[in-house]
Amino acid sequence: MDLPAPNPAVLGRKAAIVARLRAVLPADAVIDDPAETRAYECDALTAYRCPPLAVVLPRTTEEVAAALKVCHAEGVPVVPRGSGTSLAGGALPTGDAVILGVSRLNAVLETDYPNRFVRVQSGRTNLSVTGAVEADGFFYAPDPSSQLACAIAGNIAMNSGGAHCLKYGVTTNNLLGVRMVLMDGTVVDLGGPWMDAPGLDLLGLVCGSEGQLGVVTEAWLRILPKPEGARPVLMGFDSSEVAGACVADIIKAGVLPVAIEFMDRPCIEATEAFAKAGYPMCEALLIVEVEGSAAEIDEQLGLIKQIAGRHDPVELREAGDEDEAKRIWLGRKSAFGAMGQINDYMCLDGTIPVSSLPHVLRRIGEMSAEFGLDVANVFHAGDGNMHPLILFDANKPGDLERCEAFGAEILKLCVEVGGCLTGEHGVGIEKRDLMSVQFAPDDLEAQMRVKDVFDPKWLLNPAKVFPLAVSAGRRAA
Repeated sequence: MDLPAPNPAVLGRKAAIVARLRAVLPADAVIDDPAETRAYECDALTAYRCPPLAVVLPRTTEEVAAALKVCHAEGVPVVPRGSGTSLAGGALPTGDAVILGVSRLNAVLETDYPNRFVRVQSGRTNLSVTGAVEADGFFYAPDPSSQLACAIAGNIAMNSGGAHCLKYGVTTNNLLGVRMVLMDGTVVDLGGPWMDAPGLDLLGLVCGSEGQLGVVTEAWLRILPKPEGARPVLMGFDSSEVAGACVADIIKAGVLPVAIEFMDRPCIEATEAFAKAGYPMCEALLIVEVEGSAAEIDEQLGLIKQIAGRHDPVELREAGDEDEAKRIWLGRKSAFGAMGQINDYMCLDGTIPVSSLPHVLRRIGEMSAEFGLDVANVFHAGDGNMHPLILFDANKPGDLERCEAFGAEILKLCVEVGGCLTGEHGVGIEKRDLMSVQFAPDDLEAQMRVKDVFDPKWLLNPAKVFPLAVSAGRRAA
């Protein structure tokens, strides 16, 4: 995966650039020692690394604006960074770039229960937003698997989802407004603490823009009352195709679970050894959760179990109490970490129509044999957001390249059946050169013109999202 060569003129002015940043920021907010900046040379897509020119860690919107003004004046690229959990290389720096980390912007600024919103700084972690309001009976719905660590800034950049997005939607459905700093240091507010804002939907443009348009420093988030109750049911099947067909039938029946999660045998075995959640050893597993009153839960689960029964499950287990429910979810939430203990892997996130699940799962199995690489499947089955984990050996020459080629074929398959390249991880560098598979040249041109407006010098998050050959003219201008 190529990155543009660093600008020699910027590298040659490193000392002057760092001095200007130190002049406008607190002493501990600027890092330029190569030994210390090494921690920022990659994100969770660890196959690619590049040490940045420097790192700044501001604590306020004003400090973010001051840092961006310096970088804009000096022509220095800036890579916004939340917690570094991006699986698509979204926070990978270039050698002439300044990393702007928002991890110190982590305060809760305002809580309004009557109007059901909370305003937080963007470096606050996803799970800690719920932690700030749950004692009063509220929660923040989007729940990525990395929610313990990932930042709201990154969630907004990638429009992250999570296990419960089937019912509650992804970040864009729970985002009311942002405070954002443009590359030249201008501070703008988009949206706010209300259901809908007047004028063009610029907030919808920012959510999912992958740090290409500005640096979000604050966010107004929708919070919801906790449901009266929730209960998952565990279903085991003899094949992935049958499990996929069951998911399609549940959705077709008009039932709206809060979550439908899928795991296949390799993932089941790894997570069971890691988390000991009590999963059955079968070819495919579904976790389906519903919520509401006790009567609502019983009615919904009754229909879901009836549908599952038509697919001859090898196991059908409803959580009997809260402890069992937590164990069922423990395995799913531990899946990525469990797989990481046994193998290097690359995690994809193509999205497909739910009705295509059986076909796509079958083709992934066939391609696994063709490429000679194993695949573990774990994903949000209810909305077709797939997470195939392609296993490879990072120390074996050629294995990474073979893994990437396999991943590209899976993503092309997703587009072919009517889906898209990414559901929540973003494009980053991982899918950058596949954008032309989904978008025609005119489509890409329209998207790049939006960036032209917000970031005319193309300094924000360089080498991401758009194929380098397509965006080269803009970056050189």
